[in-house]
Amino acid sequence: MTAENCTVFTDFIFLGLSGRQDVQQGLFLLFLLVYGVTVVANVGMILLIKVDPRLHTPMYYFLSNLSFCDICYSSTISPKMLADFLSEQKRIPYSVCATQLYFFGDFADVECLMLAVMAYDRYVAICNPLLYTIAMSRGICTQLVAIAYILGLVDSVIHTCCTFQLSFCNSNIINHFFCDNPPLLALSSSDTSINEIVMFTFIGCVVGTSIITVLLSYSYILTTILRMNSAEGRRKAFSTCASHLTAVAIFHGTLLFMYSDPA
Repeated sequence: MTAENCTVFTDFIFLGLSGRQDVQQGLFLLFLLVYGVTVVANVGMILLIKVDPRLHTPMYYFLSNLSFCDICYSSTISPKMLADFLSEQKRIPYSVCATQLYFFGDFADVECLMLAVMAYDRYVAICNPLLYTIAMSRGICTQLVAIAYILGLVDSVIHTCCTFQLSFCNSNIINHFFCDNPPLLALSSSDTSINEIVMFTFIGCVVGTSIITVLLSYSYILTTILRMNSAEGRRKAFSTCASHLTAVAIFHGTLLFMYSDPA
C-alpha cells in the first residue's frame, strides 16, 4: 500500500476480553485481586530477603530478582488493562503501545533467563556443593543477573523497532488486551515475514537456551539425588527444586502457547 493511501493512526484500540459491561466489571475485580496479590507477595518476598541475613545467599538473590521482574512484568500490562475494563473505548497511544511492547518483552526475557540461572544455581548446590561458594560467588551472581538484563534489553529493542517499522493502514483495532507482537503483526498492512523470522529466532534462542539449561541442570540433579543414600537428603533436595520446576513449567508453557503461532 502506498504512503498516499495509508491512513495515519495516532492510537490503537483494544477489543479486550469481552464487550459486555457486566463481564468487564467482574473481570476488573478478578484481575485487580490477582494483580494486588502478585505485587504484595513479590514486594513482601523482596523485603523479607533484604532484612533477613540468613537469606543473603545466591538462591535468594536470584529469587529477589525474579520477584522484581514479576512485579515489572505484570505492571507493564495490568494497570492499563484494569483501566480499560472501566472504559468504553480502550484506546492506547501509538508511543505508549511501543513502550508497553518493549517493557513486556524485556521483562519476559529476563524472567525466562532468570529461571535458567536459578536452575544452574540448584545444579551447582546439589551436584557440586564443595565448589558452590566459588562457582556462585557474589561477583559471578551479579554478572549472571546483569547478562540476563542486557540480553532482555537487546532482544526487546530489536523486536520493538522491527514491529514499529511496519505500516498499520487498514485498521487500528488490536484483537487483544495489550500490545504484543503477534496481534500487531496480524494487524499490520506490511509484509511481516521478516518480523516473524526475527521473532521466532530470538524467542527460540531465549526460550530454547532457558529450557535446555533447565533440562540439563535437572537431569544432573536427578542423577545425583538418586545416588543419595539418605532418604532425608533426597526429600530435601526434591523439595528445594519442586517450586522452581513448577514456575518453569508454567512460565515456559505460557510463552510457547502464546508465540507458537504469530497469527
